[in-house]
Amino acid sequence: MIRPRTPRREQLGEFLGARRRSASRTALGLPLSARRSDTGLSREEVAALAGVSGSWYTWLEQGRDINVSRQVLVAVSRVLGLTADETEYVLALAEQETRPSAPDRDTVPAHLQRLVDALGFPAFVVATDWAIAGWNAPYAWLYPRIAELDVADRNLLWLIYTDPELRDMLPDWARDSRRFLAEFRAEAGVRLGAPRHRALVDRLLASSPDFREQWSELEVSRFASRRRMFRHRKEGLLAFDHHRLVPSDAVDLHVVMYVPAAD
Repeated sequence: MIRPRTPRREQLGEFLGARRRSASRTALGLPLSARRSDTGLSREEVAALAGVSGSWYTWLEQGRDINVSRQVLVAVSRVLGLTADETEYVLALAEQETRPSAPDRDTVPAHLQRLVDALGFPAFVVATDWAIAGWNAPYAWLYPRIAELDVADRNLLWLIYTDPELRDMLPDWARDSRRFLAEFRAEAGVRLGAPRHRALVDRLLASSPDFREQWSELEVSRFASRRRMFRHRKEGLLAFDHHRLVPSDAVDLHVVMYVPAAD
């Protein structure tokens, strides 16, 4: 019987295939030859090293809806040299859907907006597709265009790749954009097939060559607080500590905060 494909499993198969083709043979103790470089494994090699059948692993990469266990996926991830964040991404994609995801919000609850307004440094709120649902006055000072944008364009990922003003604010745009995109993919995970997420990705693929190039790299990385630099139009170079909080009563929203660096 031909096993059906599912969007989540196709997403998983695409990711595993890309990592298989970039895996190091030397790191796994596999032989090299005149016709075989150090980069890339066959499906049969991955299956053998992970202790699964070649047919099963082939179906997995093809996006077929087959039975998978956490133990086997961890073994495959180990063979492919995946990071902890990438392994978590793989496990999430392989899980069976047990309940529908909460709908994306377009507005911020009043009590959460009051919290953001009370902060004396730039802060804003994003939904699961990184739509900017709310912000405070210090963020509007840092990025004045936020208030004049159309709602359809008020999305952090969209602005990173399409707004020249925001690009100019980032001294190392190439590094920052890749980091943001890796975090978006890790966070979106199983939601990437949802209408709003799919529409955003399709729009960016059609509008930004930089996004097309970086999206094809399939990088995955969970968020971590870090130092961020911005080039302000009047104040010059500014340093912030970038943090993010998830409200316990609105877990589909994230509060992003730029706290002025102490030094």
